[in-house]
Amino acid sequence: MGAFGRNHARVYHQLAQQGEPVRLVGVVDRDVARADAVAHEFGCRAFGSIEQLVTTHSEVQAASVAVPTVHHLKVGRALMEAGVDVLVEKPLATSLAEADELSRVAERLGRVGQAGHLERFNPAVRATLPLVTQPMFFEVHRLSVFTPRSLDVDVVLDLMIHDLDVVLAFVDSPVKEIRAVGLPILSSKVDIANVRMEFESGCVANFTASRVSTERVRKLRFFQPGQYISLDYSRQDVMIFTVGGEVEAPGTPSVNPQIKVAKPPVVAEEPLHAELKSFLQAVRRRSTPLVSLQDGRRALALALDIVAAIEQHGEEVNLRGLHTTG
Repeated sequence: MGAFGRNHARVYHQLAQQGEPVRLVGVVDRDVARADAVAHEFGCRAFGSIEQLVTTHSEVQAASVAVPTVHHLKVGRALMEAGVDVLVEKPLATSLAEADELSRVAERLGRVGQAGHLERFNPAVRATLPLVTQPMFFEVHRLSVFTPRSLDVDVVLDLMIHDLDVVLAFVDSPVKEIRAVGLPILSSKVDIANVRMEFESGCVANFTASRVSTERVRKLRFFQPGQYISLDYSRQDVMIFTVGGEVEAPGTPSVNPQIKVAKPPVVAEEPLHAELKSFLQAVRRRSTPLVSLQDGRRALALALDIVAAIEQHGEEVNLRGLHTTG
């Protein structure tokens, strides 16, 4: 029942109030006082352990796993072995071996497993997906002010992984090359990182992620033949700039008459609201979730490759520095 666990409880409670066929049974936290406070707020029971939950409430069918990443496998496996379908927050695990084990458990037990990549459910991302043709260049910025949460992982696994997952969904091509640099600023982990990535298709993507910024920025922009598309995650809007196309959008004049500017319709919705509705639908239908555990593994694999590239760059810089001093 940390910051994001409470958000999950809040949205499940809201969905029930809105007539969605779901009931929030309970919340779990080793800090029983914190669990009690959230349970009181949302009208459910508090439990001090997963074992207590599944023993007391054998009818529980689905759960969000919002514990620290190092405990995802342990908690996810315990729930699935108790017959519970799971949504596991991002990053899916601390290693690919753990991510693979989660998938194996889900497959062996016939459980629904969803990776918690929230931005896939951002209305702006959903509106952009049908517009993607042949993306060739991405520029992505995700900047946040410093908070003491999620410091068990670095900024690549904490923030950048959102955009890695989205770009992987947009670009249907293997990654060819990664160049990355990152630095710890206010924590012992990397707090700011910049990555240049090239895909086999020739597409290039630049990512910048920071959790030590003075402002909050959530933007993704990309170019494809004849088009430039700009997406703002926070505002949940999309702008399309098309050269010589058929796009018509009255009231959005362009400086250059050859460039047509349009804004596709976007229905505002809290991404977590959309994500949990989608998860519950997959549970009811016994279908593969929109963001599967395999999708979570793919984003994790890329993030870990970036972390390795950052470490390699740091070693090279230090080695050059020592050589120069010598």
